[in-house]
Amino acid sequence: MRMLRWLILGSAAILAIASATAQTYDPSHPVCLQRWEWGGSTYFECAYTSWDQCRASAIGLSAMCVDNPYWQRPQARLSGGRLRSSTPY
Repeated sequence: MRMLRWLILGSAAILAIASATAQTYDPSHPVCLQRWEWGGSTYFECAYTSWDQCRASAIGLSAMCVDNPYWQRPQARLSGGRLRSSTPY
């Protein structure tokens, strides 16, 4: 009977533990908000298009705005269409 009780208790403890998920950065937004939570954990919200927008969200929170290291800047478009090679055919 004791063994059954420990087995149930152990199973409940294992099921109660949540698995950790990896933090991802959204590459479509240039600014992230880094937030600190109770217990020392931090996470990033990369959903801001400007520093002012991020700062407005950080007011009153234990947070700060940071550059998104995975943001892919838009490529400059060339005027005139096709590129020409300097070498002859």
